Amino acid sequence: MRPRIVGVIPARLASSRFPEKVLASETGKALVVHVLEAARRARSLDEVIVAADDRRIADVVERAGGHAVLTRVDHPNGTSRLAEVADSVPADVFVNIQGDEPEMEPEVVDAAVELLLASPWADVATVASPFAADESVDNPNLVKVVLGTGGRALYFSRAPIPFHRDAAKGGPARATPLRHVGLYVYRSAFLRQFVAWPPSALEETESLEQLRVLEHGHGIAVAVREVRSQGIDTPEQYADFVRRHGSR
Repeated sequence: MRPRIVGVIPARLASSRFPEKVLASETGKALVVHVLEAARRARSLDEVIVAADDRRIADVVERAGGHAVLTRVDHPNGTSRLAEVADSVPADVFVNIQGDEPEMEPEVVDAAVELLLASPWADVATVASPFAADESVDNPNLVKVVLGTGGRALYFSRAPIPFHRDAAKGGPARATPLRHVGLYVYRSAFLRQFVAWPPSALEETESLEQLRVLEHGHGIAVAVREVRSQGIDTPEQYADFVRRHGSR
């Protein structure tokens, strides 16, 4: 029997750099609705749910014909909010879809889901992309991932990894950096285990919660795809999105 796969979009009203961005609607529809519509185009998802921390978000989603679940406001991150939804929604696999990425390609979601289902050694799957020409490996806001054989994640870091020791001598690099894309696919049982663990040392040092998985010895499978979509963190990035998609 095919496993039941549910996509969850954690959506919170507070945002330090762009308050209430999920409700921004200069295109004629709220940003969170754009994300919902993009996620629904993924073939692998049986259902998509918005996990909202405010009734206004839920109302916008429901008026657009979507399914919203109200969650607590005190979650430390989107994974914790996802886990609350998992307590009441039956599924074998949950996909954590960022609530501020309205242009995420559905094929990227499908690739991560398919990889997890094909990787019995992994409890989590995610995505990595080659760096674009205008992206700097030295930027700590762009997370890097190093892979082992079979697409297994060895480490994630904000530092430029792998370090090319012979770059100054002009030597060729056999391994090139990959940018981590913040999409996560969890097996249901592991998701509950993961959120029960306290933050780990490496996780707190790098401020990367996926390191908690590795520190506990569990596998993360990484699908490598060219991903050019970016999340919306600032009003300026949202203005660029509006220009691409038209304002009302």
